[in-house]
Order: sequence, then structure tokens, then C-alpha cells
Amino acid sequence: MSQSYNRGLIEDFSRWKEFSAGMWAWIFHKFTGWMLIGYLFTHIAVLSTSVGAAEGETAEVIAEELPNVEGTGLTEVDIYTATLGGLESLFIVRVLEVGLLAVAVFHILNGLRLLMVDLGVGLEAQDKSFYASLILTAIITVASVPTFMKGVGF
Repeated sequence: MSQSYNRGLIEDFSRWKEFSAGMWAWIFHKFTGWMLIGYLFTHIAVLSTSVGAAEGETAEVIAEELPNVEGTGLTEVDIYTATLGGLESLFIVRVLEVGLLAVAVFHILNGLRLLMVDLGVGLEAQDKSFYASLILTAIITVASVPTFMKGVGF
């Protein structure tokens, strides 16, 4: 005979309030890991255009519109340079680069925090170290925004 077990409302979305810092650290670490894997595939797709550049494929671009192309007027450049120039000139790509930095910095800092916990260092201060990694991520990300946004128009 089976017995029913009341696990509470699984669909109750207010349960997130009960999560501790350790649970949020785990969620953010998994999320940032998946984001980095997604970036890896995107990065490989963009780098695949370098194969065409090695084979001599070219594209005609207006030099003034691309930040990485020197000259004036209609210029012929390899396909990889044209692809990177086109991406670098987009505001949304720059915003995504800042997001990538935030994701990578948090993932690294939280990974170091987890390494210290696994080594037995700072077991009693896990919450504080998680919050410190969030604050340090925010500081590094905000400080890098001017560098990433240099040379791009709105």
C-alpha cells in the first residue's frame, strides 16, 4: 500500500524567498556556466568566418562605418575583418560584452569561493563570501563599462 506524502505546493513560486545565500550561489553558478557555454558556441560561429578569410574571401565595406578598418570610402577587406567590424559597431554587442564580463567574473569568483569551501577555508562565512563575490562582480563590471562603450554610437 502506498502512502501519500505532502511535499507542499511545488508550484508555489513564493518559495524563492526561503532560499539561502548558498542556494542563490548554486543557481547563479549554474546559470553563468550555461551562459558561458552558450557564448563558447557563439564565439566558435564567429571565428568560423576566419576560415573564409584564410581562403581569400573578401567583402566590400565602407571604411568609415567600421571601427577596425582604416581608409575612406568603399574598401575591400577579408570577411573576418568585416564580420568583427560589423559586430564591434553595434551597441547591443557592446552591452552583451559587458554582460559576458559580468557572467565570467562572477563565475570565476564563485568558483574560487567554492574551492575555498571545499578546502575547508571559510566554511562559517559562506554567505559573506557569496555577497562579497556579487559586490566585487558589480564593481568590476561597472568600472569596465566606459572601456567597452568607447567608440560606439547610440
